[in-house]
Amino acid sequence: MEKKRVAIVGAGVSGLTACKHLLERGCRPAVFEADKLLGGVWARAPDRTSLQSERPMYQFSDFPWPESVTEVFPDRRQVADYLDAYAHHFGVLDCIRFGDRVVGMEYVGVGEEKVVEWEEWAGCGEAFGSGEGEWRLTVADAEGNIETHVADFVVLCIGRFSGVPNIPTFPRGKGPEAFDGQVIHTKIGTKKANEMVKGKRVTVIGYLKSALDVTAECADVNGTEHPCTMVVRTKHWIIPSYYAWGFPISNLYLNRFSELLIHKPGEGFLLCLLAIILTPLRWLFSKFAESYYSIPMKKHGMVPEHSFFEALATCLIAITPKDHYKRLDEGNIILKKSKTFSFCKEGVVVEGESSLIKSDIVIFGTGFKGDQKITNMFTSEYFQSIAVGPISSTVPPYRECIHPKIPQLAVLGYSESLANLYSAEIQAKWLAHFIDGGFRLPSVKTMQGDILEWEKFMKRYSRVYFRRSCIGLLHIWYNDQLCQDMGCNPRRKNSILAKLFEVYGPRDYVNLHPKYLKLRTSRYEKMNHAHG
Repeated sequence: MEKKRVAIVGAGVSGLTACKHLLERGCRPAVFEADKLLGGVWARAPDRTSLQSERPMYQFSDFPWPESVTEVFPDRRQVADYLDAYAHHFGVLDCIRFGDRVVGMEYVGVGEEKVVEWEEWAGCGEAFGSGEGEWRLTVADAEGNIETHVADFVVLCIGRFSGVPNIPTFPRGKGPEAFDGQVIHTKIGTKKANEMVKGKRVTVIGYLKSALDVTAECADVNGTEHPCTMVVRTKHWIIPSYYAWGFPISNLYLNRFSELLIHKPGEGFLLCLLAIILTPLRWLFSKFAESYYSIPMKKHGMVPEHSFFEALATCLIAITPKDHYKRLDEGNIILKKSKTFSFCKEGVVVEGESSLIKSDIVIFGTGFKGDQKITNMFTSEYFQSIAVGPISSTVPPYRECIHPKIPQLAVLGYSESLANLYSAEIQAKWLAHFIDGGFRLPSVKTMQGDILEWEKFMKRYSRVYFRRSCIGLLHIWYNDQLCQDMGCNPRRKNSILAKLFEVYGPRDYVNLHPKYLKLRTSRYEKMNHAHG
């Protein structure tokens, strides 16, 4: 049997764990990383950036944090070191081709007309299809040299928090072109940004993680002499920790009992009835958290219009940089709340303000266009048109990994959770088992039906943010489905009370390989033996 070729695009969190789990099955993938460093966004995040998840929730199941790291929210250097240690420990580093950017992918060997007609994914529901199709990746190195790499399966691990900046649009003459100063995006990087903002009047657009981090950097550099102004278009739940009134809110939202309070994709009558009955309790949990977290927000008029529960459902919660509210009190940071703003020659004009915000530099902390990043990977107009779906629907991968109509390809790490590394790892375990022949995918029609069920859930609770594909509040329900696909027992706790009320985290999934895998030879081991 011919040995199959697997390519992984990206060496961030998802790419590293995907490579590790494929290596365990005897497959040696080629990992293409455009940067010179591994770790994705953690490689070049601002110095003040720290985890948004508590350390125990943001770790690989079989690779604990070193004892020297004791912080609840490790900083970006500690995270980068942790990921580097993981890559070294499991031999992932040897698979990475640094400085090699995949600029396009083409599926060849099977015509698009046939792909469209397939009722089974890739024609048969198996990872490599019938063997007729393959991907040709156009790869450019740092010097601009181009080569073609052929793969039987591609894993896209390009993330959604880098790449194509999300820049707001403006009426003619009121955008960045009208401004005499500099306009940049947070993707520019820490060192360069620090050099640029020193002694300058800086305005930051946005009020989530990247905007908060760069604002903290500016406040440190310039202090009250040149306070940093934040233009806040939408108020968010920016919280200091995951404790409210001394109680861990993870006990309210990250166990099986909390999922009984929510309508779930594919739920039966009994679970639906329970969710209806327990709705008042869900409201009470949210109000309990809001009563604590809103205290410092009220002082600055920053209490969000949406509930704390809705923020969790959309994964739109941020942990405050250290001393954020103290900086607001001291005047190092100034908040300007407005739904709209525009540029003029001297700075930024904010709706409802009588005077403009005089600025030397305006920094967009407005995130990235993750959808466009995926679409741009394909050369086929057909794949471009279906890759992320229409804006009226959720991004369409089955199990948040497999597009029903794009063969021999998976996307890891695109959906969001309250601990992205945790979700990426279990997705990688599921995908490696699938690639190794552990199970077949259901029909295209069945997968599309499952995707619609998840879309209903996301539209019900995430509302206008449904395309963020946040699975945070149903991470156990989601993990259960992956476990069942792999033939694993999804019940990871020892007692009934523990199963219902204890928080589920990475360590619960440390020994997840299906039992029958130990009784048969890996597909890749067979290949290697045949070619030995």
